[in-house]
Amino acid sequence: MNVPQSGPGGPRTPDPSARAALFDVDGTLTDTNALHVTSWWEALRQAGHHIPTHAVHHALGLPGRDLVAHLLGPDRDRDEDERINTAHDVLYATYFDRIATTPRAGDLLHALAADDWRVVLVTSASGAELSALRRAIDADDAIYATTSSDDVDRGKPHPEPIHQALELAGTPHGRAVFVGDSVWDMRAGRNADVACVGLLCGGIPSADLEAAGAGSVRQDPADLLHSLGTGPFAQVGA
Repeated sequence: MNVPQSGPGGPRTPDPSARAALFDVDGTLTDTNALHVTSWWEALRQAGHHIPTHAVHHALGLPGRDLVAHLLGPDRDRDEDERINTAHDVLYATYFDRIATTPRAGDLLHALAADDWRVVLVTSASGAELSALRRAIDADDAIYATTSSDDVDRGKPHPEPIHQALELAGTPHGRAVFVGDSVWDMRAGRNADVACVGLLCGGIPSADLEAAGAGSVRQDPADLLHSLGTGPFAQVGA
């Protein structure tokens, strides 16, 4: 039985035959990147920083503290970091009840779970934000486990979130596929030595995703669902 789980409280006994389908959430399963860009842009503007929205977009996928550091650089006033993160969180929370999924995201998770893939969410969201995302996806019965920013010390592109997800699934890296929409997702997957699929629905160009480590690029979850019999999931699951 698939048991929804959040956090590292119950790593599974390793099973060399098990297969894990690992998913980023924002921009991959939920259509939230524009909401995050707007929230980060406004939070930074309130702190006196005028950062182009395209730069904010390309930083999405990093944990909040790393995103601020990436955009403002090492010479920033670090005392502002927590205030900027809090402002983003407050602004983004106003969208919780309006979060939409990417095309057929829930159907994809259900199809994989029905084929005995262990579906694990790998996200930097936590708390009320993660709950809102899961409500929008509406596929908890297909989700085997979830790892969030509360469960790791280092976020993407460090491989720790992927390693944590594999531990929760009890799956070796060679039997896993990681799906994400950002270059940071692809780098994390590459650093963890798992097969990576990049999705274009997050707004990052195919060439950037491939350069970061994507072995395959698809339009969105609906496109990936249609290719399950011949695409990367078929190759890893063979």
